[in-house]
Amino acid sequence: MNNNISCQELVELVTDYLEGALPPTVRARFETHLSECDGCTRYLEQMRLTMAAVGRLTEESLEPAARAELLQLFRTWNAGGR
Repeated sequence: MNNNISCQELVELVTDYLEGALPPTVRARFETHLSECDGCTRYLEQMRLTMAAVGRLTEESLEPAARAELLQLFRTWNAGGR
């Protein structure tokens, strides 16, 4: 049995990893993949930065036009218009 995880699996697990919610065996496989994959290491760092930045945003801190645009983008994405 292959215990390696793919890049796609890593992307699917990244939030749980950052929240410390992965079981120890999965976490070990995740970190092994990171040690061997520069692309996923960069992706993880980008996610850390994104989560730190987004964590500081509040609805009240957005200009009304920016809020409206973000809502429209989400609605379009959610409707499958990615």
